[in-house]
Amino acid sequence: MTKVSPEFVDEPQMQTVQSVSTDVSLANNQFPKYKLGPNFEVLQETKEDDKGPPLKEVVEEETTRLTEQHNRLSVRDLASKFDKNLAAAAKLSNEAKIREVPSLEGHVLLKKLRDSLEFLKGRLTGLNKEDIEIAISLVEALAVKLTQNEGELIQEKFEVKKLVNFLKQASEDAKRLVNQERSFACAEIESARSVVQRIGEALDEEERNSPTSAKQEVEGLLEEVQEARRIKLLHQPSKVMDMEHELRALRIQIREKSTVSIKLQKELAMSRRAGQNKSEFYELTGSETLGSILRIQSCSDEAIDISKCSIQWYRLSSECSRREPIVGADKFVYAPEPIDVGRLLEADIVSNGQKVSLTTTAPVDSASGLGSYVETLLRKSNVEFSVIIAQMNGRNYSSRSAHCFHVGKTKLKLGKGWITKARDSYSGTMQLCGFRGGGNSAAKSLFWQPRKGHSFVLVFESEKERNGALMVARKYAIDCNVILAGPDDDALL
Repeated sequence: MTKVSPEFVDEPQMQTVQSVSTDVSLANNQFPKYKLGPNFEVLQETKEDDKGPPLKEVVEEETTRLTEQHNRLSVRDLASKFDKNLAAAAKLSNEAKIREVPSLEGHVLLKKLRDSLEFLKGRLTGLNKEDIEIAISLVEALAVKLTQNEGELIQEKFEVKKLVNFLKQASEDAKRLVNQERSFACAEIESARSVVQRIGEALDEEERNSPTSAKQEVEGLLEEVQEARRIKLLHQPSKVMDMEHELRALRIQIREKSTVSIKLQKELAMSRRAGQNKSEFYELTGSETLGSILRIQSCSDEAIDISKCSIQWYRLSSECSRREPIVGADKFVYAPEPIDVGRLLEADIVSNGQKVSLTTTAPVDSASGLGSYVETLLRKSNVEFSVIIAQMNGRNYSSRSAHCFHVGKTKLKLGKGWITKARDSYSGTMQLCGFRGGGNSAAKSLFWQPRKGHSFVLVFESEKERNGALMVARKYAIDCNVILAGPDDDALL
């Protein structure tokens, strides 16, 4: 835009130009700097704002900070923070109102400037008129730019109002929460005071009643002490020992009397049989219990030597109506096994064409403590016994070294260290029973045939172990659906 020379314009005309109002005040006391870009586009030179970040950035930063700290602030701190932010938002709103005034003044100024340029345009011609038209276009562009800035300012003002309302609501909620928590705290304090008061009253009541209750407690303690002294006098060590000795002596006497009673019963039965048949020359000796040995002895000088007679042992049913021969029991000695418990035993003696039958006076009884011993063995995972091999495959075994007889849940095994003599699972061809070949160790021996053509006679350390091994093995065999017994003993199980 060119400057208008005073020599081309008359003085009266210059006096008619409307001047800018003096009551217009700008924020910076100067116009912003513009430049004309391509296609006559008005460009405003950017200038760094020394007043800090824009209003939008401040609002976003405060909102983000409040969101992050919302979970970790207490109710009182949150209320204080909301009050501070509310004051900051009010301050920003006031600043926006202050900035709105220069915007209105700018519109007035631009309108007056455009009117002045329009007035000059009508009085000038030529190049000056063109310059005036360019100036008018620049003023119009500045008006458009100012209108855009006003739109952005209105939007920012709306966001600020929205934030102010949000902060007001949050502040009210925080105050309400503070009041609610304060009421809860007051109620708890009152409740605690009432509890303390009740406890104090109870303590006072207990203090008033303490003399009577203490006296009753002392009397009760005295009675307990006297009762304890009386019990102590009744249970002196000497008296307890005397009672134990008496009980032991009574047990011994009962055992002796029972033995004498059994012996008398046997003698009575033998005398009755002798009275009935005076021609009998043999008798049975031994106890009818597991772990004992039954022997056939001659009771007359006229009797034939027992070694020259043929003998066969039988099991009798409870009604004595059926006899089951014991295969292999053909000696004058027989040791009962667990399968014989509850049955009578009978022996036939044949000599010179004459047969004599001897029967036990009572059924075979189980040994004392054998049941608990078997239960203990069944609770173990592995049951092993130390044995000596007396015979193998019907022949005497020369070595008398100890072997290990393992009774498992699915199989039986005989071995020594790493050497295994036999190992077989329970099956229908396996046989296991007491040894029926006689001898002084018959009560501690058993017969084991793992499979056909392979057999052993094992001697245990005691009669209890032998009978326990038989019972445990038969229990495990039954669990495997196998009946484990001696020859022709399946019907008895």
